[in-house]
Amino acid sequence: MIASASNLRRNRPSTAGTLLRWLLGLFLLGTLAWFIYVYRQIDDVANRDEAQQADAIAVFGAAEYSGRPSPTLHFRLDHAVDLYRKQIAPLIITLGGGSDKDSGNTEGGVGRDFLLANGIPFGNIIVETRSLNTEQQVHRLAAIAHENNLRHIVVVSDGTHLFRIREISRDAGLDVYTSPRATIGHISNYDLFSRHLHEIVSYTFWRLGINFSWLRSLA
Repeated sequence: MIASASNLRRNRPSTAGTLLRWLLGLFLLGTLAWFIYVYRQIDDVANRDEAQQADAIAVFGAAEYSGRPSPTLHFRLDHAVDLYRKQIAPLIITLGGGSDKDSGNTEGGVGRDFLLANGIPFGNIIVETRSLNTEQQVHRLAAIAHENNLRHIVVVSDGTHLFRIREISRDAGLDVYTSPRATIGHISNYDLFSRHLHEIVSYTFWRLGINFSWLRSLA
């Protein structure tokens, strides 16, 4: 039995369909390569402490509860105090604003109170209380650095957060040294993967210039 020409045309994959599959495959491979690259960059920065002599130490904000630092913010501030006592820098900058639900409290203000309670002189603290996400914190830090002639800054946050901070800081013209806060307790593989995934997506969106309001609350 001889197949008709119309049947052969139906069974033969179209050039457009083949090209589309190739393009989709290349896109998926490129996306995977990008995710692996960024994952490794995050991991590399997270496992390196670059703290050295600088003009200031900047603590990136995290949640506060009714005027008290969350465990994450507490550990970041603890690390900043340790660096200050090692005379890494004579100044500590606390970053982070608050929302309408915070009863007037801000992450930067709570950070200042913590530092004062731990013996850091009031005159050695600069407080920033308007930023609502990582990118805004970096831009406010850049403004503070310019106003106070701060050329080198040690930035303190969670390890997985520091790659994105470093890249946004460089883009803003800041010279920063990354210094991760201590990791307390056991972190499950799922939690660690979630942190990396959040940072990969957030960094990718920043590089692409994508700015969604729902992402701000996560960053």
